[in-house]
Amino acid sequence: MIRVLLAEDMHMVRGALEALIGLERDLTIVASVERGDEILPSARAFTPDVAIIDIDLPGLDGISAAAQLHERLPACRTLILTSLGRPGTLRRAMAAKVSGYLLKDAPPQELAHAIRKVAAGQRVIDPELALAAWGGAESPLTARETEVLRLAAEGLDATDIGKRLRLSTGTVRNYLTTVVTKLNARNRVDAIRIATEADWLV
Repeated sequence: MIRVLLAEDMHMVRGALEALIGLERDLTIVASVERGDEILPSARAFTPDVAIIDIDLPGLDGISAAAQLHERLPACRTLILTSLGRPGTLRRAMAAKVSGYLLKDAPPQELAHAIRKVAAGQRVIDPELALAAWGGAESPLTARETEVLRLAAEGLDATDIGKRLRLSTGTVRNYLTTVVTKLNARNRVDAIRIATEADWLV
């Protein structure tokens, strides 16, 4: 029997997934949570073989939670289930050592098949998405530059970004100037557009 932890914040979707998994004789749900910061404590308490995790969760995003599981409970495999079919998101998930990445619009029978494969130590990645991620250009920005640009994209000015990241306003402006130069952008707004379209701000 494969023990499953399910993390999904939308009640209707979680209920549907529970019902779907419940139809399989060799799968059993041992824990069901709606917040990302509940995943690790629940996994420690119920020792699942596979954690099915949505990306957009309150408290802690799904990819960060998957990274926590990989680090602290490596015996628990992780399967990301998401509607975000973006190459950058997949690259983040792969960096977090997830075992599988499945889109929510995949046929229902694929979920049980993916759970079994992940539990057996295999990788399961949507093939079209894997191809897109493989062919996507790597971001030329450092982690800090990406963080600064992401906050700028949220509408924060240099002073607010500095307060958030504990940097001086001048340092933030220097980062933004470097970003504009690296992306060959006309200005900050253009840099945000380029990075967003390339999926580098996920």
